[in-house]
Amino acid sequence: MSRRNRATLSAWQEQLVGELRALARERPNDVRIVQPPQLDPDGDANLRIRLHTADISHCPGGLELGDNEEFIVRIRRSLFHPPSAEVDHTRFLGFPHVLQGQRLCIYLDPSREWHPSDGIAGFLNRLWDWLTDAAGGAFDPSTAMYHAVGGVLHRADDTPTIVVRESGPQKRHQIARLIPRSPRRYDLTYATDHDGHRTPVYVLASDLPFGATSTFALLLALLDDPYLDSVGGRSPEVSPQSPAFLTTLLSSALRNPDGTEQYFVLAVPHPAGGPHHLLGGRLPVTTADALRRLAKKYGTAVNLDPAIINADIPIEWCSMSDERQEITTRRDENRPVNGFQGKNVHIWGCGGLGSWLAEFVARAGASTITVCDPGTITGGLLVRQNYTEADIGQTKADALAARLRAIRDDLTVTVAEGNVPDPAVSLAADLIIDATVSHSVTAYLDTLAVEDRKALIAQVATDARTGTLGIAHICVPGVACTPSELDDQVGRSVLADGELELYHPLWEETAIGDELIPTRGCSVPTFHGSAADLAAVAATLVNMIGLHLQQAEPSASGTHLISLPHAPAGPRHHFLPVPSDTRPLR
Repeated sequence: MSRRNRATLSAWQEQLVGELRALARERPNDVRIVQPPQLDPDGDANLRIRLHTADISHCPGGLELGDNEEFIVRIRRSLFHPPSAEVDHTRFLGFPHVLQGQRLCIYLDPSREWHPSDGIAGFLNRLWDWLTDAAGGAFDPSTAMYHAVGGVLHRADDTPTIVVRESGPQKRHQIARLIPRSPRRYDLTYATDHDGHRTPVYVLASDLPFGATSTFALLLALLDDPYLDSVGGRSPEVSPQSPAFLTTLLSSALRNPDGTEQYFVLAVPHPAGGPHHLLGGRLPVTTADALRRLAKKYGTAVNLDPAIINADIPIEWCSMSDERQEITTRRDENRPVNGFQGKNVHIWGCGGLGSWLAEFVARAGASTITVCDPGTITGGLLVRQNYTEADIGQTKADALAARLRAIRDDLTVTVAEGNVPDPAVSLAADLIIDATVSHSVTAYLDTLAVEDRKALIAQVATDARTGTLGIAHICVPGVACTPSELDDQVGRSVLADGELELYHPLWEETAIGDELIPTRGCSVPTFHGSAADLAAVAATLVNMIGLHLQQAEPSASGTHLISLPHAPAGPRHHFLPVPSDTRPLR
């Protein structure tokens, strides 16, 4: 930023300051500008305002407010960043949504909550709402952002994201390992049979309401005095933690190669209880090597005074992808696809529908997927199947299996040789999806349907003319109804029903021109449809099948008919239960 820019307010800052002055003139009893705007070295305009807060109701457990409260408002130079509010006292320390003890977190997601068109009035309304909720005790301490750590504001751009999926032993400090998956991702594991960067995981005795700081020396000081009690003349609430932390850090550094950084993880207790908040940090190579030299010379239990550590040594904070089961809530919770979680699914046919179906089922949480399709991938298929240039020449089953394995580490994917898997294996699965549109496979599936089976059978297809219709025949276990019988019964019913005319082409003979001739010469006709069409049809059918899998008791056999919004008019979804099995689909 040039010196010229730092000297004057930007047009945006001028606008907000002007609006604030006008508001203060109109409502002098509610808003006052105590100190005019001043530009800081970053070009932000800082001004002090006073709000009359005596009328805000207080509830037990809420934030204590005075009759008037002063705030330091920071206005950035552009409209892309909302103003922020800070206080210069510590009366709000430790309260939910207070970062670093003094900064109010009034926008959890500025991209959705900040409206520049509302100007300074919108910001003040947001601040007022924050104060009202805080005083009223409306914040949920267990979900308040950064409550365990009052802000991690110094993440380095080149640090990897640390993925955590293991909860780890219940110990005060332990050694884990970081396994590089890519330059941007390291996985944390407590397993001892892995090589990797030895990383101490240290459980703190207190939260860090003032944040995680940006330097090594400041962090050690905060470990010994998290609430800065000594500044106020009080004894720290926790015993010194830096000696034990340094010992674990030295021990790990000693066992990692020279010339490498030293990572560490802090497990910070949440004031509301529950799982610890994890922080991942990294010390630069020069510091890590200095720790190694120190450990080699004096041992790992050396008593190192934090006060003599170079105050400029930075901590490079990492992004944490904390995916522990007790932390993470699936984003598809309570959706129809929830029925696939933990299921063993067979998918026969990995083409236009099957390739997309398999991906959606994998993301839905199936534990095991078996795919089969001996067909080979050619370039023309890429316009509607989820393969890539690198997959051309592979069998569809092999390429799809590789894609599915890349989606989830914990997913088991098996490729069945030939057209279908071993029948005993298929019958023991939770679900068989036939996406082949093969008469031979249908005949084979009919034989399985009448067997004693665990598997629910779903046979899916789309229409030849548009690729915008979908059909799923569902044969539940314990009901002697084959896919062919179901197709015959439903077909007669649909063709006799004028209100279902949209779906008649699914049972009518294919007219000339309905199918696509993909290449010149002796080319096998195929159906129309794009990747967008097929992915949408597959997604809808996956949801319909998921509804059946969610049922605690066996659901009804029957047929789902679905159409996409750009298909001709007609019911977008229609379920026809098997006449002899009319239990409603709940």
